[in-house]
Amino acid sequence: MKEQVEFKKQREFGEIISDTFLFIKQNFKPLLKVFLYLCGFFLLASILAAATNLLTISDYHFGESHPSLQMYGRFFTWTYAAVILFYFATYSSITVATLSYIAVYIAKGNVAPTPDEVWTHFKYYFLRVFGSSIPITLLMLVAFVCCIIPGVYVFPALSIFYAAMIYENGSFAYSFGRAFKLANKDWWATAGAMIIIWIITYAAFLIPSLPTMIIGMVSAFTQGPKGLGMTFIVISTVIQYLSQVFYIIPLVAVSLCYFNLAERMDSAGLLARIDKLGEQNSQSDIKEEY
Repeated sequence: MKEQVEFKKQREFGEIISDTFLFIKQNFKPLLKVFLYLCGFFLLASILAAATNLLTISDYHFGESHPSLQMYGRFFTWTYAAVILFYFATYSSITVATLSYIAVYIAKGNVAPTPDEVWTHFKYYFLRVFGSSIPITLLMLVAFVCCIIPGVYVFPALSIFYAAMIYENGSFAYSFGRAFKLANKDWWATAGAMIIIWIITYAAFLIPSLPTMIIGMVSAFTQGPKGLGMTFIVISTVIQYLSQVFYIIPLVAVSLCYFNLAERMDSAGLLARIDKLGEQNSQSDIKEEY
């Protein structure tokens, strides 16, 4: 049996990517169970809100051959607000569930935790992460909209922001400052690993959606917008939201990046292993005395 992934150690660029998929492979079933157990409600609510909103929009679209400004104003309804709200709630739940899983996994000595064990962390951090997700998302958007370079610069730091919050039980201000300090320690490796992981994640998002995308394009060319019926809209929405399980991939990579940077700065994991080694040696010495 292969040795379980150790988070608290320094890694090179390639190791971050390879260990991301190794950890997911080793923990696939318990990690998926935690995802369904803790994120299922938010995922279902997001699907219902998105499907309702899309059906409302399609009704307006089909009813008017020439979209007007008044018609676009109808799109911003309570269903649209619900879509935005549940999107942030779902993303926050996936973030907290995955990072909490890893936190308990580390605390148990690299042993997969149960959903009940992860739930203890989840309920403590969910509202904190949910409240932080909106300003962090807006900051990222503003950085990219104003100029690409600031967006690229803050991307690694904001990526590990939630890891700093959960793994160090930090406040918003502390986690924000800590994330930038850590990211500056090895910016290139962190940015490169996260970009590669996000490309892989985006490809994973597209694969389940390819059939519905092809059917949608064919229908749009042959029958126009009216060819996209209610059933197709619901199915494509469900597939799109179920694909959010792939968010686990970058979150595991973020955790590996965080601990890599923390080890380079603090060497906490190395010191803990040295202490543990010393304890084992002292225990063996005691046995020899008997």
